[in-house]
Amino acid sequence: MVSSPRITYLKALPLRDLSDVALIKEEVEAGNILIVRIAPLAMKSVEDVKKAINELREYVASIHGDIARLGEERIVLTPASIRIWKGREKGVS
Repeated sequence: MVSSPRITYLKALPLRDLSDVALIKEEVEAGNILIVRIAPLAMKSVEDVKKAINELREYVASIHGDIARLGEERIVLTPASIRIWKGREKGVS
């Protein structure tokens, strides 16, 4: 019997509260790629946004995943099997 490959989902989630960090970690641990909108929490507390991002950065590093900013309002997190290209193409500004 052939086992089916594990499916990786690309999910968009808002970060409304520090308690949402646990759900984000669970999703990345499950192998999913997350685009997280940080604006909802930023409207409440910039300090909480900093705490959340630092916690997520440490978590992603611990599992050998990746994290990057997507503009001013979003971050993307990936599991260990996926890397985010952070360079620029020649001739593209």
